[in-house]
Amino acid sequence: MRPSSKQKRDAVLKSAERQFLESGYEAVTMESIAADSTVAKQTLYSYFGTKRELFLELVSTRTMAATASVRTETPTLHPNSSPRTVLHELLCSQLKTVLSPTLLGLRRLVIGEVRRSPELAAALYEHGPSRAISKIAEILSDFSERGALQVSDTELAATQLNWLVMGEPINRAMHLGDEAAQMTATEIDKHVTAALATFFDGVG
Repeated sequence: MRPSSKQKRDAVLKSAERQFLESGYEAVTMESIAADSTVAKQTLYSYFGTKRELFLELVSTRTMAATASVRTETPTLHPNSSPRTVLHELLCSQLKTVLSPTLLGLRRLVIGEVRRSPELAAALYEHGPSRAISKIAEILSDFSERGALQVSDTELAATQLNWLVMGEPINRAMHLGDEAAQMTATEIDKHVTAALATFFDGVG
């Protein structure tokens, strides 16, 4: 994609994100996005085709970017790395990311559209929780191969650990709103530490 085309596409996604979060999916039109982003309607339709395709692209783009940022912050594994320390750093980063107002807002919109557009929820799950769980499973597998842990089903263990950390904060956010969802770095640290204590008690 040419730089000028990429700039227009990015402008459309930023405008769409702002309007969807402020007004909800149904209230937003392709015309309002074109006007707000100053991109011609013909160009907008050539990029995305329909509003639903644009929303799908927005959900995929934002969740992939969030996942990529977490992976960048993931600590490098060394022979003397501690499983608890590595998982703690990863899970704190993941929890901080999923509680961002933008991702919480997109999650709510996707849930509201799940009956009409299940592909939106599938995209959110694939690029968000599924990849997060895969990263945890990768780390558990690595430590299991070293003999530092004994985990027979790393995918199952990773799924349980992921939701042990994410379940309550995300549910609180979905039911009580963004303000109730916000956690300080200290609160995230304590929450993840407690979850890992429960997890390692089970793993042994």
